Amino acid sequence: MKSKIMPSLVLTIICAAAALLLVFTYELTKENIAEQKTIRFNKSVEALFGDTECTLIDNNFGENSILAIAVTSDGKTAIQVSADGYSKGGINILVGIDENGTVSGIEFVSLGETPGLGTKIRDNEDFRRQFYGASAPDVQIDTISGATFSSKGLKKAVDTALKIYSENKEVILNGR
Repeated sequence: MKSKIMPSLVLTIICAAAALLLVFTYELTKENIAEQKTIRFNKSVEALFGDTECTLIDNNFGENSILAIAVTSDGKTAIQVSADGYSKGGINILVGIDENGTVSGIEFVSLGETPGLGTKIRDNEDFRRQFYGASAPDVQIDTISGATFSSKGLKKAVDTALKIYSENKEVILNGR
């Protein structure tokens, strides 16, 4: 009887110890991780609009793919969107929308797409320029050969940002 219970007991103790270590590690690093995310977000906003002050809006307007919205003092908006490309949630971008309501820039916060294929959406400046000047969702683009899923994922992310901005422009701009 003891030989049947002992392995289960040992395994339970090991699992409990591992769980406690995971909880301890999470508690120890969660503030640092949040700080790093904030730094990355601020660097992306700075890359879009230059050195500027911005106010974060605590509302995703019911769209789970919207991770953050920031408004600058001069009426520019940065919307952080996560979208599926070839990999689920692999595209995390910041869409810059100028004071006229048009896309003025796209900055990548992170990109989890296939290196050499899906990463072309970040590396090909001409592809990204297709979105600049767009003011309404459903932008027509030419996809990148070999990176079709990633191209469509970026398009979906930009469309989502434009949709949220156009539907909630007054609330977003008054949130500053």
